[in-house]
Amino acid sequence: MLNNFYIEDHVKMALQEDIGFGDITTDYLTNEDDNLSCVLNTRVDGIFCGRNVFEMVFKVLSPEVKIKFYFKDGDEIKKGDKIAEINGPAKYILMGERTALNYIQRMSGIATETNKYQKAIGNYASKIVDTRKTTPGFRAFEKYSVKIGGGSLHRFNLSDCAMIKDNHIKYAGSLTNAVEILKKHISHAHKIEVECDTIDQVREAIACGVDIIMLDNMSLDQMKECVDLISGRAIVEASGNVNLDRINQIASTGVDIISSSAIVAKAPTLDLGLDIL
Repeated sequence: MLNNFYIEDHVKMALQEDIGFGDITTDYLTNEDDNLSCVLNTRVDGIFCGRNVFEMVFKVLSPEVKIKFYFKDGDEIKKGDKIAEINGPAKYILMGERTALNYIQRMSGIATETNKYQKAIGNYASKIVDTRKTTPGFRAFEKYSVKIGGGSLHRFNLSDCAMIKDNHIKYAGSLTNAVEILKKHISHAHKIEVECDTIDQVREAIACGVDIIMLDNMSLDQMKECVDLISGRAIVEASGNVNLDRINQIASTGVDIISSSAIVAKAPTLDLGLDIL
């Protein structure tokens, strides 16, 4: 998902934003031949994510910065673990520290939160997936982090899948009309998903032959009834009011997918730090 050329372009923009016309603190406090050794530590338990991005920040600033990692993306890390050792010109390590940490703290936080949700599902077959409620310009990194945390991915953007929501249905006049219009125009490679608030809408969606039916803000009993009604004729997605306390119960209804913005939008950053030796 994250090719090096994409990471490099994004990192360069981030460094331009942070450094501006120069790091007036580091530029005057360091000399070109000053070297520095430090370690990347974790102060909490979690799932590590963003190794290549962290490394790219320093690679862009100076190829002389060397990093030795002890963990890879997806590894569980425990409070006090040494994740990496960094050695090289002091100027560039100090200059890139904040940007590098911003990436991996955010990415590791999302991976950790996603992992909690997927584990809370337990032995049920349901999968936790993300949504499009992401940070503008940072979606690829956030979705990659969801995947690293053990989650699955919903559509990446509006061109991935035709998803009919309540406003689309109102605009088209009916659910059936919306589906018929889309089937005339979209590629054979695209799926059609419909957001349903009622069991009657689910029946209509089944009759239209859609690929995915989202059960939006339904009770557990309603979800179970809809799963039985659909009976494998479409992928069943549950959404709305998804949290760690409730996700296992939602999975017990037999839905295939559970989508939640919380694994990204409400994920706290993971407390990682760069400490000078």
